[in-house]
Amino acid sequence: MNKPTVIVSLVGTQLDFVGKRIDRWSRWRPNVSLCSQEDLLVSELHLIHDNHSKRLATSVSADITLVSPETRVNLHAINFANPWDFEEVYAKLFDWCQQQVFDTDKFDYLFHITTGTHVVQICSYLLTESRHFPGRLIQSSPDHNNSNKSVGRVQIIDLDLSKYDQLATRFDVEHQAGSAFLKGGIATKNTSFNHLINQIEKVAIRSLDPILLTGPTGAGKSQLATRIYQLKRKRAMLKGPLVSVNCATLKGDNAMAALFGHTKGAFTGAQKSRDGFLLSAHHGVLFLDEIGELGLEEQAMLLHAIESKTFHPVGSDTPIKSDFQLIAGTNRDLKAEIANDHFREDLLARINLWTYTLPALKERKEDIPANIDYELELFSQKNGRRVQFNKEAKRAFIEFSMSPKAYWTGNFRDLSSAITRLCTLADSSRITVADVEDEISRLQQSWGEPVPLGLQSNVLECLADVLSAEQMATLDQFDLHQLGFVLQTSQRHPTLASAGRELFDKSRLLKSQANDSSRLQKYLAKFGLKWADLGH
Repeated sequence: MNKPTVIVSLVGTQLDFVGKRIDRWSRWRPNVSLCSQEDLLVSELHLIHDNHSKRLATSVSADITLVSPETRVNLHAINFANPWDFEEVYAKLFDWCQQQVFDTDKFDYLFHITTGTHVVQICSYLLTESRHFPGRLIQSSPDHNNSNKSVGRVQIIDLDLSKYDQLATRFDVEHQAGSAFLKGGIATKNTSFNHLINQIEKVAIRSLDPILLTGPTGAGKSQLATRIYQLKRKRAMLKGPLVSVNCATLKGDNAMAALFGHTKGAFTGAQKSRDGFLLSAHHGVLFLDEIGELGLEEQAMLLHAIESKTFHPVGSDTPIKSDFQLIAGTNRDLKAEIANDHFREDLLARINLWTYTLPALKERKEDIPANIDYELELFSQKNGRRVQFNKEAKRAFIEFSMSPKAYWTGNFRDLSSAITRLCTLADSSRITVADVEDEISRLQQSWGEPVPLGLQSNVLECLADVLSAEQMATLDQFDLHQLGFVLQTSQRHPTLASAGRELFDKSRLLKSQANDSSRLQKYLAKFGLKWADLGH
């Protein structure tokens, strides 16, 4: 059973007005038409008017009673000092909605957007879209095919876009275009990476909060930050520039002045004032690559600037305003940096609302062929010369690139450099198998022995103290990580027994005789090691 319909509308001072003319029934009038529809029974009409239109509202109400006796008309006076003032109109319509008691279980609510100024219509849409008015929109218009000109026709608009297949398809196409743009047009196949980019696309066009991009050097953080900025510019979300800063280059006293600017004479050598990177990024994007390299004092001022949009240039007591979006990049573990007192915990809390870790190239090996094609095209655009692999050469390079022999320690920078070298050295614009073999040798020589995945430098030092590079190369990742942990723990203890008690802290409780020393001795022996080898 359909619920009764309640409509909110405004008096149309032009369209609803006909004076006392008897032929008013031969004309289309929006609010009268609204209540004249055969397939729309209006139970209640809330008619909004200002003091100057009270007589017109009363006249329209009387005519509605004639055409639709079932409709109860309630008149509401709202006076707009300026019906074209967006702030005033929205505020007063918002307040009116807040004063009403909407019972969506018993009634269907419609907001009539045919009458009123364009500002009123926009505000009606916004209140409906935000659910402050819990209903749908309705439009009325003349119906030239109906002999009764006063009836007209109506159209209900539901703002639930999921119900509109065509619109949903258009939005999906636009979303895919945005994701493809962030990927540089590369047809990537890695599922987790594609999911990551799809989410970043949503955040890029819906949020101005800081974004933190983490991941190893060469994973593409700078390129992604640039594309996020370009996507925002395409959507007219920004009008300022992209200011990219490598924080590793900001050292000493110059770091503060470079970021926040300085006044003339603020320090020795400051012969003229300087704006600084934060002010240069006003209404744009500030990309701070390697943000973990900033000093603690600069981090504190940056946090204040992000939160208040103001900061003090060096040597100035006058605050400067800069409204920018921050994108930060780092290859460091910032939580570990906090533990070592190298990074501020409150700054990380502020910038990690949207944190995305870009995977290393060796974690996306299925994307290597598409990236090779991308780098070939990029070389052609830069150099005005198209170079291609021959069939056997391309197969050989892709096979190597996706094999365990390819460490890609520099990630996409390594791949880009390899393609640049191959294209530059190729004779007759054709890369041969011989060219590929030379490049593979060059890459392997530059990589040397691979660093075990995920091992920190202090763990590597422990392992290197007791094992040779050849021995480490024969161990699985599992053994390397486990042995590294055992060695680190053992360094903190003077005896086998105390080290064993920490390492076997749970399982020892289940044994009648713990034998911690013996268990640790046997574990070390698996790798040809003795307690004495650990430097005790």
